[in-house]
Amino acid sequence: MLEHRVSDWNDAYANGVNIARGDRWPQAWVGPAEAFRNALSASGLAKLDLAYGERSRNRMDLFFPDGAAKGLVVFVHGGFWLQLDKSFWSHLAAGAVASGYAVAMPSYTLCPEIRVTGIVEEVAAAIGEAAKLVEGPLMLTGHSAGGHLVSRMITATAPLSPDVQGRVRNVVSISGVHDLRPIMSTGMNEKLAIDEAEALSQSPALLRPMRDTRITCWVGGGERAEFLRQNALLANIWTGLGATTAAIVEPDRHHFNVIDGLADAGHPLTRTLLSV
Repeated sequence: MLEHRVSDWNDAYANGVNIARGDRWPQAWVGPAEAFRNALSASGLAKLDLAYGERSRNRMDLFFPDGAAKGLVVFVHGGFWLQLDKSFWSHLAAGAVASGYAVAMPSYTLCPEIRVTGIVEEVAAAIGEAAKLVEGPLMLTGHSAGGHLVSRMITATAPLSPDVQGRVRNVVSISGVHDLRPIMSTGMNEKLAIDEAEALSQSPALLRPMRDTRITCWVGGGERAEFLRQNALLANIWTGLGATTAAIVEPDRHHFNVIDGLADAGHPLTRTLLSV
């Protein structure tokens, strides 16, 4: 009999120290992201720092294809709700843009200035504002904490308007944290301040999906066991609640490079996201 028990919750969710040369990130994303932004700005295919709310970080970048957009992708960044912003990820819009879709990338207020519940509300506001600017089907994707946030958008209690929810065709949660309760046992929670009530109300795995939900939970095969478990967890539970789900483990990918496929129009990650 093989038994499992997590004895160190901090290590269970620690990515950089458990990846060879993991200290390269997030700096490794800065150059490619800036180059992509500059290229699309020079071509008149980018609108940067659009306001979607009143707080200083309530800003989003919007990237357009050359020609009429087939629809809208929204990418929500990670960083455990504590760090980073939209500027690190711009290049990940390349796959969807090359496929004819517009891509919105919002920043949001970080903890401890705000609670996770407040971030959920801000992300919903960003999606709603982006949806006003681009017509057509709506696809959501996010990484790590961003995976949590986009999954939360398609729950029965999500703060999206009914019209926007009705446009969501597909969601891909990449290395998503779908049950917040384990995070309460990490040192991060000193700043996150997640309590039992918030974990119960904001964990997608503990909520019902909205009608006609379609979600793929995508994770790297070289990730921490907790991310592999969290990935399988949501797909498993939501299948039993009537959603259309898939759980994908991409071989030879860790927590930081598992998102790279979004920059390539031909990569299975991008093709999965845009399949409607």
